[in-house]
Amino acid sequence: MSDTRTCGQAIAALLEDYGVDTVFGIPGVHTLELYRGLAASGIRHVLVRHEQGAGFMADGFARASGRPGVCILITGPGVTNAATPMGQAYSDSVPMLVISSVNATGDLGRGHGMLHEITDQRAASAPLTAFSGTAHTAADIPELVGHAFGIFAGRRPRPVHIEVPLDVLMAPAAGDWSVRAAGAPPAPDAEGVAAAVRLLAGAERPAIVAGGGARSAGPSVRRIAEALGATVMTTVAGKGIVPDSHPLSFGSCMTTSAGREALADADAVLAIGTELSATDHYVDRLPLPDALIRVDIDAGRTGDPRYPAAVAIHADAAATAAALAAALEDMALDRQHDAAEARVATLRRNLAGRNHPLHLRHKKVLDVLRAALPEDGVVASDMTQIAYTGLNTFPTERPDTWFHPSGYGTLGYALPAAIGAKLALPDRAVVALAGDAGFLFTVQELATAAELGLPVAVLLWNNDALGQIRDDMVADGIPEIGVVPRNPDFQTIGRAFGCHTARPDGLDELGAALGEAFGADGPTLIEMRHDVPELI
Repeated sequence: MSDTRTCGQAIAALLEDYGVDTVFGIPGVHTLELYRGLAASGIRHVLVRHEQGAGFMADGFARASGRPGVCILITGPGVTNAATPMGQAYSDSVPMLVISSVNATGDLGRGHGMLHEITDQRAASAPLTAFSGTAHTAADIPELVGHAFGIFAGRRPRPVHIEVPLDVLMAPAAGDWSVRAAGAPPAPDAEGVAAAVRLLAGAERPAIVAGGGARSAGPSVRRIAEALGATVMTTVAGKGIVPDSHPLSFGSCMTTSAGREALADADAVLAIGTELSATDHYVDRLPLPDALIRVDIDAGRTGDPRYPAAVAIHADAAATAAALAAALEDMALDRQHDAAEARVATLRRNLAGRNHPLHLRHKKVLDVLRAALPEDGVVASDMTQIAYTGLNTFPTERPDTWFHPSGYGTLGYALPAAIGAKLALPDRAVVALAGDAGFLFTVQELATAAELGLPVAVLLWNNDALGQIRDDMVADGIPEIGVVPRNPDFQTIGRAFGCHTARPDGLDELGAALGEAFGADGPTLIEMRHDVPELI
């Protein structure tokens, strides 16, 4: 029996077969056939107000759910508007599938001046993705989609862009449209595990650095730390892998001098699921020992010449951590945990003693947020000073509860990412933590949250400035140019979008506003001004 569907219709059914239940986008004249398929499917379509919002929502959805976030976008401006979220997801290893239209096959690369034309759209997205592919025929589509989900399941997860020409979208869905087998991530080799165990067992002051790639390895990382008496640190993406309350956890402190001192003191380091990127530490070079063990699903990271590994294991972090933990526990090492825990306690005191007055002001607000937010609540933060303080000081007991645009470092991430997270986790409390400047990048997505009735709390830190850049200018003796903008009335903006609003005059009022926001019938914009007397 022949398939009577067009490719545009069949794409929605194929996505359903891969378990996709939510997509983000804005319909356009070049995606009508895709929307015909969505209308006949069980997939929830979330109408965003800008394609950048679609990409960031897909990012937040993916981080919260552990499944790929999916965008449906038009040719040209739809794809380029989503380029920034693709770059962010690429940098932070977030699985995202972007399906777009592109001009008809006969027009590709011709420069005919077609509507929405980019002469090479695939080349525009290629540097921001694991791969960018064009479906030249109907049969190409299920192969490309299968390849994408194979990457998400078995390799370092990163965005994938698949473009489908307009004539192919309208063509019959010929070929095999069944789900392709995804494959499994690489398993650790026994020799590598044995060599790593020998190095770790022979160390007197071992340390563990756990990155975002180890988010599913938390229980095993904790077992390794307890078997060794090892200090545990995480990158920002790994925040919460081992609970911050654990006596061996020094949390996400690699960007601090105290964190680097802890690494310099270690005589062996297990770096698992982290590329040890510049944005993980912000120094020219981390003081890592020669006895460095690197575990990563990305073979390019285990062979990184910046930090050569004494033992390199190209494998899935969770499987490798489980094997290391079992082997170390079998050795029944005689470790003095009191001394190890005392080391971590000293590190924590040293870190607390170095807080800048501005950090202490931030911390008052963050402490109220922590008290109001359930342990499993999610914070999506923007590039803003109060979030930078939170990266090091906000207590986190679970992984995947603090989302931050670490590597690419874009503004405007917090609100749409929080919306995506809330759609993925409707029963969990979700907060967008943004500064006044970054919030305005994607403020229009308040309309999406209000339309969906999502009780997302937007905690807006308003210091009437691009505070970090202003402070950097002052420190470098540069005149303050372009860092003190004229802000709108945020309360009026919130109400105009149909949101609840609050502007607390103190910390008790902030706590009450957050509590009300988590149970509201829609989003709440909570504007916390930096000059509230209780903070000064």
